[in-house]
Amino acid sequence: MKKIILLIIFFIAAAPLVAWTASPAKTEHYLYSSSKTVIGSIMTYTVKDDESLIEIARKFKLGYNEIADANADTDPFVPGNGTLVTIPSSWILPDVKSYEGIVINLSEMRLYYFFKRGSSKLVATFPVGIGSEGNDTPTGEFKIAEKIVKPSWRVPESIRKEKPQLPEVVPSGPDNPLGSHALRLSLRSYLIHGTNRPWGVGRRASHGCIRLYPEDIPKLFKLAPKGGRVTIIKQPVKASTIGGKVFIEVHKDDYHQNEEYSKIAVKLLKRKNLLEGVNTEKLHAAIKEKKGIPVEISN
Repeated sequence: MKKIILLIIFFIAAAPLVAWTASPAKTEHYLYSSSKTVIGSIMTYTVKDDESLIEIARKFKLGYNEIADANADTDPFVPGNGTLVTIPSSWILPDVKSYEGIVINLSEMRLYYFFKRGSSKLVATFPVGIGSEGNDTPTGEFKIAEKIVKPSWRVPESIRKEKPQLPEVVPSGPDNPLGSHALRLSLRSYLIHGTNRPWGVGRRASHGCIRLYPEDIPKLFKLAPKGGRVTIIKQPVKASTIGGKVFIEVHKDDYHQNEEYSKIAVKLLKRKNLLEGVNTEKLHAAIKEKKGIPVEISN
């Protein structure tokens, strides 16, 4: 087994950094509760075998945006063997009315699926690709209207105008951009689906649909029932507490200007009754860096 050096942050009061050895990430189901809304752990990884950040991101079930933002000073294509990179596999859960079904935060390009197993509350999470500029993925409350195995792709007229060489219908198979499975939303022209272009996960690269890695979509397909709730939001700033300390997670989002981030953060922290415990300099530093990982901002 290849050796990977990890630094795992245990999110309990006064928890230290601990050195650890592990394999690349597998899909995990995380326990959560109203008092535990931070999941996963931040790790470090030593680049080997001329890997790119794109390859490392997929290995650890991250989108390109996540690993690039967490390692802003590293060349994403040629990071260099021996380079130590941050694996940003810890997340503050989105701020929604209820943790139910699928929640997609467009600002972080990540999908969360909330479910119960016995008395345990669990969440599975996957990176996604979303709509490109001008083909924005809509926000709102939807349902899963249809579940499709080996979907064919009926090419929209707007896309055929851009690419007239495309047929009216692309059958299922390796050339189908919908991948192996698809969940059609109640807003019928939008789907959550796989892809034959995995490098588009963690990017704004679709015509509005939500893309998952080929290995992730069958898992979500199995978990999510027809008729299940789908909530799509834009939250570039999330906040929570860990062991009495305040943490904030800030993501780059094309829809927001820098000055808006401070207003969003202050409003959120005030609503959660956390603002009095915040160090202003740490808050502004986190907003400026936008690393997309939970950052401690307590006094």
